[in-house]
Amino acid sequence: MAQKFGGKFSPDGSPGGNAAPQSEPFHGASRSKVGGRVNLLFIAPLPLIWQAFGNGATALALNLVALGALMLAAWMTREGLFAQEAYDARKVARRPAFPRKLLGSVLTGIGLAIAGFAAGGGIAAPAIYAVVGGVLHSLAFGIDPMRNKGMEGVDQFQTDRVARAVEEAEAHLRAMSDAIKRSGDRALENRVDRFQQTARVLFRTVENDPRDLTAARRYLSVYLRGARDATIKFSDIYARNRSADARADFEALLDDLEENFATRNQKLLLDDRSDLSIEIDVLRERLQREGVR
Repeated sequence: MAQKFGGKFSPDGSPGGNAAPQSEPFHGASRSKVGGRVNLLFIAPLPLIWQAFGNGATALALNLVALGALMLAAWMTREGLFAQEAYDARKVARRPAFPRKLLGSVLTGIGLAIAGFAAGGGIAAPAIYAVVGGVLHSLAFGIDPMRNKGMEGVDQFQTDRVARAVEEAEAHLRAMSDAIKRSGDRALENRVDRFQQTARVLFRTVENDPRDLTAARRYLSVYLRGARDATIKFSDIYARNRSADARADFEALLDDLEENFATRNQKLLLDDRSDLSIEIDVLRERLQREGVR
């Protein structure tokens, strides 16, 4: 989608052409692994549609079942890649509850085996197709994360609390993104994205030190839930009447939220630095008492 830039001759630009500084929209972004390879998995089984017809009822049923298995395998693989990206993006995360990519490999093998059997390849050929297809699928897309990812020295209870809190907060951000799209305003979508970047910086700070969760709990739950609800209501109103007052109020709300999230993040970082200074001072005093310079 085309995106207009601010400037002197832009409708929302300042007369002097000096737009307000904005954060980089792609800061911290990484290339998604969910791309062309996964899309090809949805296209590759389509020739089975033509194989299904004209060869009798048995061939019809087998080819359609094979097509369904391969399409389901493609969908599970794509969902597994999305889950792994979310896992890799966090420093504290629980493993996916369901091994989607592993199931995709199994379904790929099953689909190829059924398609081979429908083609009249006996028993050996379908078995070979199943093994080779499943192995190649696993090599191409990898396996699902099999363990929880956290910090050394942090007990499992604290790690789980942080993971659950961040998952809930991410759900609120996704709901905000879905709601603001209904407004049909690209500038507002970008504004919401910038606020979400600030919020995710706070998420990463809490993940680095789960002890900060108590101080940031309201920001990850109450404030984000309120921001989500406000975004939904604003999008419904703005999509109907393009109210300039509603837009100004919503942007002011995002400004206040972003400032408060950034301030809370800085305070947590300062508290962590203070804790480190205390630990260093205590260690130095202990070394001095033991006569170590």
